[in-house]
Amino acid sequence: MVSSNQKSNPETVKSLPIIGNNALVTIHNISNIPAKIDTGADSSALWASNLAVTDDGRLEFTLFGPSSPLYTGEKISLKDYSVQQVRNSTGHITLRYRVYLTMKVKNRKIRTNFNLYNRSNNRFPVLIGRKTLQNKFLVDVSKIAVPRPPTLNNVELNAELKANPQAFHKKYMEHN
Repeated sequence: MVSSNQKSNPETVKSLPIIGNNALVTIHNISNIPAKIDTGADSSALWASNLAVTDDGRLEFTLFGPSSPLYTGEKISLKDYSVQQVRNSTGHITLRYRVYLTMKVKNRKIRTNFNLYNRSNNRFPVLIGRKTLQNKFLVDVSKIAVPRPPTLNNVELNAELKANPQAFHKKYMEHN
């Protein structure tokens, strides 16, 4: 991906490695982490849990959460961190801690600034945004490294909805 505000040499662009719409990455000695490539996101994000600030001002956290097969429980403690306001796709603004960590993507080590937050409800525990990708990779969305889950079959759900809309709502929608 090359930004529109910079002049790019076509030969340089041709030599950039191609990455698909997802990738397997390594972070903090944990390999084969599924990562979503998101050229619509400015920054990168990483699932972190157990976030705390110690008495001496260090940020402590663990990568992923106990429900993740990638979770090791190892505590990471960093003195160098910041905070950023992030606006999500619905316009809601949240504060997130930001840390620099080294990530390996397609055999290339990249020092990346990650927003830390709970991505347990996301399919990918890591999101790689365009600032990380810029001048390092070309993105070909037809390529994938992590297989997509099977397509969801909504026929039975719609039949249940049609049979009794109120019961369906109570069963599935009231707790969302």
